[in-house]
Amino acid sequence: MEPKLRMQIKETVREILEESDMETTTEHQIRRLASNKLDLDLDKSEYKTYVRHVVNSFLEEQKAKQDDDEEETGKQEQEYDDEGNLVICRLSAKRKVTIQNFRGANLVSIREYYYDGGAERPTTKGISLNEEQWSTLRKNIPAIEKAVKDMQDRDI
Repeated sequence: MEPKLRMQIKETVREILEESDMETTTEHQIRRLASNKLDLDLDKSEYKTYVRHVVNSFLEEQKAKQDDDEEETGKQEQEYDDEGNLVICRLSAKRKVTIQNFRGANLVSIREYYYDGGAERPTTKGISLNEEQWSTLRKNIPAIEKAVKDMQDRDI
């Protein structure tokens, strides 16, 4: 394929991709639209393979861009509690997972909270794991998941 034609196909396909709904548009639809614009049958195998390459490259770029955006968003939207601990997630309205530093030790805390005068305060209901304990729990998550699944299967 000539370099000039290659560039025309690439530019046309990318232009169509940028204007398309990526959730519903198929590669065949992209090829058909590009074929009409270029007045060229892109269903021929030599063109079809190249169009697929352009589409895949475009999708990979979009995915990388989305991942970068999500990473940036995650960095900007980190939540901290009233005590300055990083909130990893909320398990319910009253429970959350935090990372805290207590007397020089980093802890993963899963704890219930209550409101006192508008401020969120931790209760004694919960657990704080040091790094070694957290590592042990993490390593055993697959075994815990299997045991839970086995219990659910027995209940059926």
